[in-house]
Amino acid sequence: MQKTWLEIRLSVPSSGVDLVCSELAELGCEGITVEERPLDTFVPPDPDEVLSEEQTIKAYFPSEGDTEGLRVAIRDRLEWLAAVVPGLEAVLPDVFPVRNEDWAQNWKQHFQAVRIGRRLVIKPTWEDFSPSAADVVVQLDPGMAFGTGTHGTTRLCLEAVAALYDSDSPPRRVLDVGTGSGILAIAAAALGAERVLACDIEEEACRTAGANAALNGVSEIVEVTGNSLESLERGFDLILANILAEENIRLADQLVSRLNPGGALVLSGILLEKEAAVVDAFSAYPLSPPEISHLEEWSCLLYRSGT
Repeated sequence: MQKTWLEIRLSVPSSGVDLVCSELAELGCEGITVEERPLDTFVPPDPDEVLSEEQTIKAYFPSEGDTEGLRVAIRDRLEWLAAVVPGLEAVLPDVFPVRNEDWAQNWKQHFQAVRIGRRLVIKPTWEDFSPSAADVVVQLDPGMAFGTGTHGTTRLCLEAVAALYDSDSPPRRVLDVGTGSGILAIAAAALGAERVLACDIEEEACRTAGANAALNGVSEIVEVTGNSLESLERGFDLILANILAEENIRLADQLVSRLNPGGALVLSGILLEKEAAVVDAFSAYPLSPPEISHLEEWSCLLYRSGT
């Protein structure tokens, strides 16, 4: 049966593309291109490619539902992001109906399996992959949500997770704040975590994370919740917060207070120009100096709590 989708078109400053696409994913977007280039694919972008200051985002949503309500919701998200993305306009976007074959199948050619660290492999569901005995394979359908492994923030967090599970004291209890597709929580569970609590305030993200956990056979380890961070339990060996810099700062007390002595706190979703503000905010807590890694325009901070 032929399916019709809604194509949403937005003109966005280059610095805000990743943030806008993340918000669209939270609203239920099931596919996206940026100036005909797939975003957050398994193929890393060309680092030498010169991007224009404005880029056109095409986001695809199921045609069922309240179209006008979707347009308003997108405008509201843009209005919220405009405070942190210079030049971003909170417009009511145009909507165009498109057929399934116009986009849904063609973009799969851009996805390949990607290796993170020594053992972790992230692969799309449709790709055949022959793992070695030591490989830990996480499979995702990128059509379900974003967070597939090579977007800068996701990649940095996955590298930190993979390294921690190759250490002498791998984390047993993990909290993933703002789980999105659930990729970080699922990777931690696949690598050996005993319990993973994945939280997100967006209902669609919780559904997607739960479906991806089931797909990877880790539902008994990964609990997905829509409850706020303030209401969650404490006592985690690893806390992951791949969220905006401002949210990391706002939630600093809640994040640090849930960390076990000697535990690791991984913060990402931080633009390079926001890195100093996050470091300054977390300097007030009994944490080690951060181990900082960079990819593209993003920063990732790895802290360890005092013993």
